[in-house]
Amino acid sequence: MINIEGTTKLSEGEVIESLKKYFGKGGQGLEITDEQPSCLTFAGGGGNVTATVCPEGEKTRVNLVAQEWEYQARQFISQLP
Repeated sequence: MINIEGTTKLSEGEVIESLKKYFGKGGQGLEITDEQPSCLTFAGGGGNVTATVCPEGEKTRVNLVAQEWEYQARQFISQLP
C-alpha cells in the first residue's frame, strides 16, 4: 500500500477528469466504486485507488492511497503539470 501526494497547477475539475481517464475504463480499466465532489475510489485487479483532490490557493493538492496499484499511482503523480 502507498500513500502519495503531489500538487499541480490544474484545477480540481481537471484533476478529477485526469484521474478518470488514467485509472478508469480508457486507461487502467478500473471501475469507479465511489464518487464524491473531491474524492474518487477506483477498484479492480485485486486492489484499489482512492484519490482526494483539494484546492490550495492557485494549486491543487492530490492525495492517492493505492493498494496493488502503487506503480500507477506514482506514475500519475509524476505526470502532473
